[in-house]
Amino acid sequence: MAAAVVAPVAPAVAVAAALVAPTADAVEPVRFATFNASLNRATQGELLADLSTSDDRQAAAVAEVVQRIRPDALLLNEFDYVEGGAAVDAFRANYLERSQGGAEPIDYPYAYTAPVNTGVPSGMDLDNDGTTGGPGDAYGFGAFPGQYGMVVLSKYPIGEARTFQGFRWADMPGARLPDDPATPQPADWYSPAELESLRLSSKSHWDLPVDVGGRTVHFLTSHPTPPSFDGPEDRNGLRNQDEIRFWADYVTPGRADYIYDDAGAFGGLAPGARFIIAGDQNSDPIDGDSNGARQLLRAPRVIDPLPGSVGAVEASTTQGDANSDQRANPFFDTGDFNDEAPGNLRVDYVLPSAPLIPLRAGVFWPASNDGLARLNDASDHHLVWTDLLA
Repeated sequence: MAAAVVAPVAPAVAVAAALVAPTADAVEPVRFATFNASLNRATQGELLADLSTSDDRQAAAVAEVVQRIRPDALLLNEFDYVEGGAAVDAFRANYLERSQGGAEPIDYPYAYTAPVNTGVPSGMDLDNDGTTGGPGDAYGFGAFPGQYGMVVLSKYPIGEARTFQGFRWADMPGARLPDDPATPQPADWYSPAELESLRLSSKSHWDLPVDVGGRTVHFLTSHPTPPSFDGPEDRNGLRNQDEIRFWADYVTPGRADYIYDDAGAFGGLAPGARFIIAGDQNSDPIDGDSNGARQLLRAPRVIDPLPGSVGAVEASTTQGDANSDQRANPFFDTGDFNDEAPGNLRVDYVLPSAPLIPLRAGVFWPASNDGLARLNDASDHHLVWTDLLA
């Protein structure tokens, strides 16, 4: 735990936390975390093969990070989906439940994974390159169904999931649909036929009710598309913002009536329900190509516990020019990206809602003089955690 840097919470939250600081008889804090672990592979079945042994170096490093921080509930982004959860089971048995680098093994008796949109063929030319098929024409960019998937691991029971994999982008009021700059018609990058089936979520959106000591906390998890790898139509940048907006609408009373889940039920989260929005949002509130994360930070009852690390500060001073041109405080960065562009950014979030009380938060990004800095290359993202009173 020494390598995890604790950032001060916002003053009003800090006061509230002090007033209800846990005593010997109080409920123990619970730690929620998110980690884009980059456990994605180039071909279908490759991740399961890697995790079926205990000698994959990257998986071992990812597992050690988890063992060092020891979240009670954890979202893993970029974990290839395998039907039946075989890859999840292999990761638990061969990595998390075995000591990595001298760290204590960790057991997660509960896990959730489900199909995602990445790599699922649409049968349409969504990237308008004149051909149909391939990663750019899938409902979410991917070489095979399930690439860049998601997993939630938990020490607490996970109730019945509510998923939104099939929600159509065009069904969002005021959707930011991309425009083909080569034509006079507005918002026409996608044809009417394509919009009839094009899904909003590039992976999926999951509402997972976690039972924390008898209280339900809704773990709202997703992984919006990167706002890049497109052209002047900005189709990925616009989709990123609307994928983020989905959760902001979902938790805002009066704004979620249009939302329907994969079972056909309409509406958002019940007023007053406890929730945590988590995931790699691929959006920095100040720098980078999308500032859509502001939608979450401004949503009702959302608390930003401002996790950070000294390792991120160090990286910003020793890496390329892009970091020196940024306006945000590098202490809050979570992603270690290309030194020239976009530079390091804050893109990974664990955002609790009132009346949850954040006590402390951090980003696992050890400085170079820390022995655990050897784990910084496990992924180009760093694990983000928040301790809460539920």
